[in-house]
Amino acid sequence: MNENKEFKPFVPADKTLPEFTVTSVILGIILAIVFGGANAYLGLRVGMTVSASIPAAVISMGIIRVILKKDSILENNMVQTIGSAGESVAAGAIFTLPALFLWAADWGTAAPSLVEIAIIAFIGGALGILFMVPLRKALIVQEHGTLPYPEGQACAEVLVAGEEGGAKASTVFAGLGIAAAYKFITDGLKVFPSEVHYEIPAYKGSGIGMDVLPALLGVGYICGPKISSYLFCGGILGWFVLMPLIVLFGANMTLFPADVSVAELYAAGGSFAIWSNYIKYIGAGAVACGGVLSLIKSLPLIIKTFKDAMKGFGKGESTNERTNQDISMKVILIGIVVLAFAIWIVPIVPINLFGAFLVVVFGFFFATVSSRMVGLVGSSNNPVSGMTIATLLVSSLALKATGMTGQKGMTAAIAIGGIICIVAAIAGDTSQDLKTGYIVGATPKKQQIGEFIGVIASALAIGGVLYLLDRAWGYGSAELPAPQATLMKMIVEGVMGGNLPWTLVGVGAFIAIVVEILGIPVLPFAIGLYLPIHLSTPMMVGGLVKMIIEKKKNLGEKEKKTAGSNGILFSSGLIAGEGLVGILLAILAIIPAGEGTVGDVIGGFIPGLIPVLADANVGNIIGLIAFALLTFSLWSFCFRKSKKA
Repeated sequence: MNENKEFKPFVPADKTLPEFTVTSVILGIILAIVFGGANAYLGLRVGMTVSASIPAAVISMGIIRVILKKDSILENNMVQTIGSAGESVAAGAIFTLPALFLWAADWGTAAPSLVEIAIIAFIGGALGILFMVPLRKALIVQEHGTLPYPEGQACAEVLVAGEEGGAKASTVFAGLGIAAAYKFITDGLKVFPSEVHYEIPAYKGSGIGMDVLPALLGVGYICGPKISSYLFCGGILGWFVLMPLIVLFGANMTLFPADVSVAELYAAGGSFAIWSNYIKYIGAGAVACGGVLSLIKSLPLIIKTFKDAMKGFGKGESTNERTNQDISMKVILIGIVVLAFAIWIVPIVPINLFGAFLVVVFGFFFATVSSRMVGLVGSSNNPVSGMTIATLLVSSLALKATGMTGQKGMTAAIAIGGIICIVAAIAGDTSQDLKTGYIVGATPKKQQIGEFIGVIASALAIGGVLYLLDRAWGYGSAELPAPQATLMKMIVEGVMGGNLPWTLVGVGAFIAIVVEILGIPVLPFAIGLYLPIHLSTPMMVGGLVKMIIEKKKNLGEKEKKTAGSNGILFSSGLIAGEGLVGILLAILAIIPAGEGTVGDVIGGFIPGLIPVLADANVGNIIGLIAFALLTFSLWSFCFRKSKKA
């Protein structure tokens, strides 16, 4: 407690600097939309998103310092506060709402409207902020020495080291530019395929390959060697153990959900056909079980969090001190009540009164849990998907018990899960942002208003992004597998209709239990089993780059830290660059041009000009060479200026 009272922020409470300005709001909104769109694309492709706080802070420092020629740490902090909200809204939305698009295609009904998506996203984001704000004093201030909030502290370090902002920003922009050019060459001009794949005829049922794309390399680096290796191990189990066993023992059998024999399936579609018909369900069982296990393991923490939260809910002395001002409890309570009624009353949101009650109960519960969890393990390890799975299981069972089944019941369950997923993601993001603000000396009330602005901007934009990506490639396709949303859809269908291959799901669940007993983190392993190995292979390469840097013997600790920081900034640029061009290509893919689209015309130009590039083997070789060069660029930027540091 003494440590908290003695803590002095970088900007003292009695000093006032520009903070909530037109510049910071406009720049924050732009970055919220940009990083929201980029993370939506990334999450729909690989089932994971990355924190936007540090990249947003760095880009803000680069623009405000280099272009506008002024220093303002609190303005930069406001930009990252607003900007990072876009990533969290995107994460919550893409983990659940694409299920509504998939059902629309299955049922021949209309997809959710832009207004429906925006309202669901806004309600989830607003509730996440309102539930978290009263916990600020209990979690951020009183437990300053106990809860580290790793991303929040790291972002504060970047902001305090603002004099290096220009160099740091240039690293992010370099990664963004390289990734954008690379993505356009491979998926725009089709010079070489973005997915390299080899069947292994001597080992029937197996295959190996990788998506040679910059975002996956960047995600692997940011996750590090441990998480990347868990993902890769899950892929190895699926593609080199389970799939060959299925082909070996089930060759002449027709196994549900396929309607032909395994041998015919394999002959027609190769290893991918075995994965999509069987391994996907085993992986779904593993991910679902992993999510439940993560919650069970967190029970002591959840109970402690609730006890502490109830003691400190809205507690704190009334003060006019700038660094201790929050949105008033009166406004918070009115806001929660209004939003709860809006969930029930607004016709476009497919949730009844009972569903609205579930949203408020689960929302407060998981917002509280998320706010504390990110303080201990960071946003990247926050089990948001596990919380959403638990919500979907309970809400689907409850809705079914009350007679709300079929299309209406399933749609309501996903809408409830979508709001809760966004609540948990935004509560965690708000906690990290308020921790950053506490360290640098920001005004909490202004940050909380900034969070609302970021939520509104990204909620209005995310519907357009979801529609655009669906029109361009379609959810569940090779380009956009939408793994998390597909899993959520399967869970709701399984509970409501009982039409899942439960044996395969059970196999996955017991694999997850074995992995847990062995002491391996279940969720990354399970996600690796659930996704094609082509996604975890390039992530493993990124993780290996980070491992080599961490183990390099001729580097001092300071040099390693600088190299690691450069790598994270460059990797963030790789992710943002690919995401932005991915959205551009999605736009080109729906603009008609003759009998095809603009994307088709552009994509056929280079291979048509140089026919040898259309050859699969030549394309695979060029793709591997290009990915090797991309990996070298990551390595090079890690050591950029490290010797001067």
